[in-house]
Amino acid sequence: MDLELSQEQRLFAGQVRRFARERLAPGALERAHQPGFPFDVAQSIAEQGLMGITLPREDGGQGGTLMDAVIAIEQIAAACPRSADVVQFGNFGPIRTFAEYASDAQKRRWLADLLAGRIVMSLGMTEPDAGSAVTDLKTSAGPDGSDYIVNGSKVFSTFSADARIFLIYVRFGPGLSGIGSVLVERGAPGFVIGKPSAFMSGEEWCELHFSDCRVPAENVLLGPGGFKKQMAGFNVERLGNTARSLAYGRYAFDAARDYAATRRQFGRPLCEFQGLQWKFADMAVKLESAQLLLYRAAANADRGLPSAYETAIAKMACNQAGFEVASESVQIMGALGYSRETLVEYCMRRTRGWMIAGGSIEMLKNRIAEHVFERRFDQRQH
Repeated sequence: MDLELSQEQRLFAGQVRRFARERLAPGALERAHQPGFPFDVAQSIAEQGLMGITLPREDGGQGGTLMDAVIAIEQIAAACPRSADVVQFGNFGPIRTFAEYASDAQKRRWLADLLAGRIVMSLGMTEPDAGSAVTDLKTSAGPDGSDYIVNGSKVFSTFSADARIFLIYVRFGPGLSGIGSVLVERGAPGFVIGKPSAFMSGEEWCELHFSDCRVPAENVLLGPGGFKKQMAGFNVERLGNTARSLAYGRYAFDAARDYAATRRQFGRPLCEFQGLQWKFADMAVKLESAQLLLYRAAANADRGLPSAYETAIAKMACNQAGFEVASESVQIMGALGYSRETLVEYCMRRTRGWMIAGGSIEMLKNRIAEHVFERRFDQRQH
């Protein structure tokens, strides 16, 4: 079993690393605290061929693998954590589901602008009464001539303050088989975007309200019965969440390591105190073991869709490792780590959010347990 990157992958990592250090590291601190989607970064990253890495060339992508996209996130995040969000969007976010299932007409209309970083897409999944129990969603879509009429609301949608197009999970009919998705454009009749609210990370999101919102039938992405396809695509999105969690934790680790090697107290560098040495040893084990699980999930997925079990176990490990390492790094760096003068506290806040987004730690444990016992555990009351 080869656990090393191939020569081609190492060359690719080096190329991305040089670009990130030269173009993205300057301004990384300021960029992290700007809530809007960084379109300038997206267009710069697109010019480097880092948008649509995993998409087929005929769709405007690079024809690469999930592993290539994971490597890109790692190298970008090492120089500018915030910019890694753009790589996530361009390879793992709703754009992946869109590219997988969109009609030729839908791709011609939006995909080129998405891959060029000129526009951004937001995913509307969570509702006020449907979070982890996403199949409880109530937002409906009913036929009306050549259109569909959408009613309902969504919350906590990433990039919703800036998005031009929204991939919205809807209910065409009762039950699991009635769930699918539609594409709603900003400014569509009956579509109201609320004022921006902020997550703890500083990212903005808006409530999305649909009141007899008229959506052309050609904007249906997946009709009734499309839920399982959407969730299969969501497993890919989880890998992007997973990769960023780990990369942000490693960014904080590197910053804390450099600080401990140079900061002197009681007449010697902090790294000479055994208590801190043990902290770094524990952090290194968490990062290295979680990375192996991430690489396994990405490598085994190849160009298809990843295993739900491997994705769940990788996400859980990387979410926990990323947050715990970032939090410990803040502690090691003391007031400086807690200050917004460094990105360590930012990494801690961001990694905390990914323990909720994309499948909470608790829901992941449920999925892992189902694999262990080879049976489905229904969380609903009977």
